[in-house]
Amino acid sequence: MIELTPSQIAALKLARDGDLYLQPSNKWTHQNATVTYAKSDRWKERPLKVKSVTAKVLDELKAPGFLERRHLDDNASKDVYGITMAGKVWLLKNK
Repeated sequence: MIELTPSQIAALKLARDGDLYLQPSNKWTHQNATVTYAKSDRWKERPLKVKSVTAKVLDELKAPGFLERRHLDDNASKDVYGITMAGKVWLLKNK
């Protein structure tokens, strides 16, 4: 059984929601991620910030096979990463 840190678990959950793209600040997040607002906040006063993953956490999740590159022809540093079936199964069993 592989133990993951809370930041790695959050990264897996973020990847489960959609593929991860490199952003200008060297963080990885969804392609068109924008600041959103809480659904229960009818005046839209409290923005929810964009969730992102660092490159270090991304590399840590690639090693056991929880994340994979989607387009193998492109440059690896700018490629898109998505969750694998192993990552989905780990989330189902543990969180």
